[in-house]
Amino acid sequence: MDNGLTKAQASEALTQLAFYAGWPNVFSALPIVKGVFEKRPGQGASR
Repeated sequence: MDNGLTKAQASEALTQLAFYAGWPNVFSALPIVKGVFEKRPGQGASR
């Protein structure tokens, strides 16, 4: 995110990871990713 990763790009990366790491692992990571984006200035959940 410090290098310009957007919320949409992070979502796409999680989707790709789901096929390699498994959907349950990605579903566990979603609340963490959401929290990180909510805490970053200018990158809130509405984006």
